[in-house]
Amino acid sequence: MALPKRSFPFAPPTVPGGVDPPPPTRRLGADYDTDWARRFPARFARLLLLEGFVRPSVAALGAPERDGIDRLHGVGGGPVIFAGNHHSHLDTPVVLTSIPEPWRHKVFVGAAADYFFRNRLTAAASALVIGAIPIERSKVTRRSADQAATLIDAGWSMLIFPEGGRSPDGWGQPFRGGAAYLSSRCHVPVVPLHIEGTARILRKGAKLPTPANVRVTYGDPLHPLEGESASRYAERIEQAVAVLADEATTDWWQSRQRAAAGSTPALTGPSAPAWRRAWALGDRSRKRRRQTRPWPEL
Repeated sequence: MALPKRSFPFAPPTVPGGVDPPPPTRRLGADYDTDWARRFPARFARLLLLEGFVRPSVAALGAPERDGIDRLHGVGGGPVIFAGNHHSHLDTPVVLTSIPEPWRHKVFVGAAADYFFRNRLTAAASALVIGAIPIERSKVTRRSADQAATLIDAGWSMLIFPEGGRSPDGWGQPFRGGAAYLSSRCHVPVVPLHIEGTARILRKGAKLPTPANVRVTYGDPLHPLEGESASRYAERIEQAVAVLADEATTDWWQSRQRAAAGSTPALTGPSAPAWRRAWALGDRSRKRRRQTRPWPEL
């Protein structure tokens, strides 16, 4: 026996004929609500996950070295925007376990809305484990910018990769203006950082990690200049990360000499065919002092 069809108010109202139905409310992607990830239970769970699982895993794979921590002493412990290069999914856990106190456990990550928030499982895991919020990587949307700015104004620091995605060929990509815009809007400094070695562990497209040594180099905090546009500020952030990359592959003195002479190698590599870019990257990698290392003995 068929049950009688329910009508309003026991069922949702129908749309009258000739009227376009409203678009369905999205609850994923850039519209995913991550406020719950800033509440105490989620923060406590994230602390346990980072310190009890993520940190030992990162140490087994890369044993990150940290350089330039002294350059953060003048910041004073307030909120900052950490902005660095991006070659691997391992970049985020490496930085989150390398950021010094007092920022380490009050930082959120700007993550690609179309990748990390594409379904409920990845969205919840990203918000809980790394404290991520969804960011549109094709452009700076008002919703993403307002959410990030609200957290920064509340005392949270931000980790963002201005390239918008992982490197496809081992070289960097031009920095976008999100970090620069938020720094200017919220009046907080940008701390440039360079991550070296994660691409050897888990490059884009790789399925299994290979242990290698990792180095995170922090730079001097940057502030927007009077009248400086977000695009020009983003170029200055990118140049600061390029200087840190040069420092990581050579040494501090040589990198500063090249920076003063305006001859710092670009993060994006040479404008050349793919085979020539791969060749140049190989030449660059031979200058590195740290090479692939074996799995640790347990």
